[in-house]
Amino acid sequence: MENKFAYKLESCIRRDRFFFFSLLSYGATAAIFVNTAILGSTALGLLSTLAYLLINAVFLGTAFFAKEDGFFRLTLGILLLIMLLGFIGWIMIVLYTFNAVTLTMALVIVTTISSVLKRTVGSKGDRYPA
Repeated sequence: MENKFAYKLESCIRRDRFFFFSLLSYGATAAIFVNTAILGSTALGLLSTLAYLLINAVFLGTAFFAKEDGFFRLTLGILLLIMLLGFIGWIMIVLYTFNAVTLTMALVIVTTISSVLKRTVGSKGDRYPA
């Protein structure tokens, strides 16, 4: 039996009509920065990282794999997100160093890329049912 809550959450993130989840992703990035630079809380880091990964993985999965099943779309979106984070992080290490500020810059860049791709490429993918 399919998990209806996960399906509704994924379809709600896929639609993102009022940029709510895009803004929530930027908020998760800010929470990750505050947690890394100041607080060091495990619970806050876990929640904000999970929110960041889920939202951006759904965005990337929708942009590139709109015709696939929801599970594969999410899985492939997570793999793309990890690849993008690794590539942008590698560029940050080569150019400067990797600290809390460059981590936040990498997260903001990847969030912007996934949001823009979802808006441009993913809008064509909304025609396909999940």
